[in-house]
Amino acid sequence: MTRMENILLLVGRLNYSWTNTESMLIYLIAHLMKTSKESAIVVFLTLNTTRARLDLIDRLAKMRSTHAETRAETLKITGRLKAESRLRNKYNHCIYSFDPSGTHGYTQLMRIGDTEDQLKYGKVDAIDDNEIDNIRHAIDNIGSVNRQIWEFLRLHQISA
Repeated sequence: MTRMENILLLVGRLNYSWTNTESMLIYLIAHLMKTSKESAIVVFLTLNTTRARLDLIDRLAKMRSTHAETRAETLKITGRLKAESRLRNKYNHCIYSFDPSGTHGYTQLMRIGDTEDQLKYGKVDAIDDNEIDNIRHAIDNIGSVNRQIWEFLRLHQISA
């Protein structure tokens, strides 16, 4: 298997881990809104970005009616996901390129950066050994958040 294939498999694992974990937010929404899973799914799917979903959960957690312990646990979960979202977003919103041998990979971001007097776009980064380690670390961290959500559900007797 070439380095290119290994990188793409790793990015696939990153996306799978993220999507699997993000879907667990449905149960946090249901719990915090004191509603059914079905209603929480509608809310989850209506909010079409991760950021919107995490913002909703944070705001629900910060309501006076939310128990302080639940608030702290929930904000810890969303904080961890927000920390991992930067790398995940990078690899979901870029173009990949590899040299002809498939040995050296690069990402080119599909984002515009406005500065005071110019536009920047298409930032290119190498996918080197350090970046591969960052992706592996992010996958591990996202898996840890997934387990944290499952523990939250267990402690609060929420069925998934």
